[in-house]
This record gives sequence, C-alpha cells and structure tokens, in this order.
Amino acid sequence: MSERSIRILLAVSLALNVFVLGAAAGAGYIWQAQQGQRDRAGDQRGLRFAAAGLSPDQRKAFRQALAEARRQSAADIEAARAGREAVARLIEAEPIDAAAVNETLTSVRQADMALRSRLEQAIVTFATGLMPADRARLVDGLRGRSNMLRRAGEK
Repeated sequence: MSERSIRILLAVSLALNVFVLGAAAGAGYIWQAQQGQRDRAGDQRGLRFAAAGLSPDQRKAFRQALAEARRQSAADIEAARAGREAVARLIEAEPIDAAAVNETLTSVRQADMALRSRLEQAIVTFATGLMPADRARLVDGLRGRSNMLRRAGEK
C-alpha cells in the first residue's frame, strides 16, 4: 500500500468515527430531551397546574389559595409524614405488629384526608369567584390532572 492510500484510509476511518460519535451524541441528546419532557410532565401533577388555562392573575390567586390551605394543614402534613416513617419502622421490626401498623396507617389516612379536605375547600372557594367559562377551564385542568395521576398509577 502506498502512503497516499494509507492517508485516505485514515481520513475515511476518522470521518466514520466522527460520524458515529456524532450520531451517538445526537441520540443521547434526543433521549435526554425526552426524559426532560417526561420529568416536566411528572412535575405538573401538582394541583397548581390544574389552573394552567386561566389568566395569570387567576393562576396566581389559585396558587395562593392552595398555599394558604397547605399552611393551615402544616400539622396534618407533618403528622402524615411522621406516620409514614413510623409505618416503615414498624414493618421493618421483627416480628411485625400488624395492629400497630394498621392503627398508624389509620392516623396517616386521617391526616391525609384533613389536608385533602382543606385543599378541596380552597378550590371550591376559589371557583365560586370565577366566571362559568373560567370554571370550565379549571374543571378541565383538574380532570387532566386526575387522568394523569390515574395513568401514572397504572404504570
């Protein structure tokens, strides 16, 4: 082989390697972008995204109403968190005390329901001040959130 043909082969090999690396990097970029979209979609499960179809001022008022309901439920949120930790410890214990686990789960459910009740009341109070078309957009957002959570639960 001549020196010229070796140089041509090296150039072709280099071009092929650059092409393969570029394709791999492009595929990685596309995959990462898709993961980012999935992560952002997962972040939008919160109630505040149910008001996405409303005006900016209405969305702000909606978020403030939810934040106030959560502030009022701080004790319930903490009780539920502590209860879940207690359930985990009870399940890890040997032997498992099923009665204590069930009792703790009951208190967690009560705390969760108290928070849910406050949030639902905040949504209803907020919705009463909206025009019918805005209420319909809010309901659509709440339904979309509910469907997203259902699909996530199925997975």
